Amino acid sequence: QVRLVESGGGSVQAGGSLRLSCEHIGYSYSSYCRAWFRQAPGKEREAVTTIDADGVTSYADSVKGRFTISKDNAKKTMYLQMNSLKPEDTAMYYCAAGFLSPGSGTCEYTYWGHGTQVTVSS
Repeated sequence: QVRLVESGGGSVQAGGSLRLSCEHIGYSYSSYCRAWFRQAPGKEREAVTTIDADGVTSYADSVKGRFTISKDNAKKTMYLQMNSLKPEDTAMYYCAAGFLSPGSGTCEYTYWGHGTQVTVSS
């Protein structure tokens, strides 16, 4: 059984920082592609940042320069360092993992965490 468990969410003032963690419980393939998503009330789920098996990362324009994704394969843990937080970053944050889809080159996220709430006040 594989589970992803997020932690590190909370309430901070604008300009503050948080570091989210995503623990992968169960066997984890080094070839997994991984990502952090977020969803605010009334909005669609958004991919915040991704990291592939080779460590290549991508970021949504809204968080580029402020957020950093990383992973520790030995600890089977992924992180999201969030700096210079803004009220618009307020959302439920989810981690996800899966495999690249043959042909399309996009990640098929098989495993999802239950989310951790991030609230940024002005």
